[in-house]
Amino acid sequence: MPKKPPEIVAAVDLGSNSFHMIVCSLTEGNLQTLDRLKEMVRLASGLDKRNYLDAKTQERALGCLERFGQRIRNFPPESVRIVGTSTLRTAKNSQQFLDKAEKALNHPIHVISGIEEARLIYQGVAHSLGSNANLRLVMDIGGGSTEYIIGSGDTPRVKESLRMGCVQASNAFFKDGKLSKSAFTQATLFAEQRLEPVQIQFQRSNWDEAIGASGSLRSIAKVLEAKNWSNNGITREGLEQLVAHINQYTHVDELNLPDLDPERLPVFPGGVAIVYATFKSLGIEQMTVSDGALREGLIYDLLGRLYDDDIRSATVQALAERYHVDNSHAARIKQTISHILSQLGESFFGDNHEHVVQFLNWAADLHEIGHDIAHSQYHKHSAYVIENGDFAGFSRQDQILLSTIVKSHRRKFSVSRFTELPAPWDVDALKLTIILRLSVLLHRNRQEHELPDFKIALVKTKIRLQFPDHWLAQAALTRADLIQEADYLRAAGFKLEFA
Repeated sequence: MPKKPPEIVAAVDLGSNSFHMIVCSLTEGNLQTLDRLKEMVRLASGLDKRNYLDAKTQERALGCLERFGQRIRNFPPESVRIVGTSTLRTAKNSQQFLDKAEKALNHPIHVISGIEEARLIYQGVAHSLGSNANLRLVMDIGGGSTEYIIGSGDTPRVKESLRMGCVQASNAFFKDGKLSKSAFTQATLFAEQRLEPVQIQFQRSNWDEAIGASGSLRSIAKVLEAKNWSNNGITREGLEQLVAHINQYTHVDELNLPDLDPERLPVFPGGVAIVYATFKSLGIEQMTVSDGALREGLIYDLLGRLYDDDIRSATVQALAERYHVDNSHAARIKQTISHILSQLGESFFGDNHEHVVQFLNWAADLHEIGHDIAHSQYHKHSAYVIENGDFAGFSRQDQILLSTIVKSHRRKFSVSRFTELPAPWDVDALKLTIILRLSVLLHRNRQEHELPDFKIALVKTKIRLQFPDHWLAQAALTRADLIQEADYLRAAGFKLEFA
């Protein structure tokens, strides 16, 4: 947590249809919106059949981010959150794009899972609507995915992300803007098929009110109200009239919907088909539309991090409980980590120090969760769960980083695992894994007694441990473990000395 929260914060959502940015002033925890920017980039349209993002789309997207970057590139790192969603989850060459995009914005971009996207969307909606005890169904249509959440107040209870979006559906069923009744029927059936496995969970009987939260849903509501087909958001009856209207024409240019943003027209039919299928499948009669969405959720999530209420810490504690972690043992390891870090000093990890402490403590809490699966090779099971689970608050990069540290905390130490991590973690994660390895090793006997006041120095590839006189002579097993650890580290190019 920074000593003094920043005065201005920003969030950027790299969606599959549009890129959004919100900039807010922050005074004593209160937010005021200063700026909103949105550009329709249609990132999902740039995916080819092999799921590679084409150069032309990348160029268009980077042009937008250069403009966004002019506004936020000099903001402090802790004051900005930027996430990528469905298309950047799918694209096989997304890292190539992200490298260029991060240079344009001068801030890191985190790709989030569909379930994490759903959680953040719900937060954005909940904060925009205020406190409400009702069970809400929240729906958000993106360019490449659609999220459904049931929650009450600011707590999401059921979350789902389906791989269908307005860009994807429009490209698949209404290519080049061509319309037909059979195409709309096929698009609706496609959405109904995607909804089928979650239909019972999200049925009308499980919630009190339905809320839409995306550009597609806002556009549909605007069109329905302008045509007098609905006077309160989106209704089932109004949708039926809109579908009948669309099915009269052979091309989107003929639709004559003056209240629809012309930029949205090419992806409008796909969005309507998904909403129509949702209303039919879930038994929805009426849906109001919220201004809050993913970017607002990101801002409130960022506030949690700034004011020491990081959802990631709560997620780690819940996982530790679920996998029956020995909390006393984890606490002893964290105490030793703290002892080591205090000796190395904050300058050892530079600007990354705050994050290093966080990730080391989370790794200490989670390094043994694999025991619940199997004792043999438990560190690999721990790493697999961490990398592949749906962890609230964590991006894919966060999870891969944490997984890499945990997988490397014992036995063979492979430097090659760290080279794929983004800077500065490609260097820092290696060093902090060594700190975790030594902390775990010194507590292998799992006993309550305190360790002696040992000294540590870590300079480049040389690690030196200094224990009080005669202590190692009386701790034969620890000495044997350190000899074995020196062999593991030597194979990775590090030299461990102890006395």
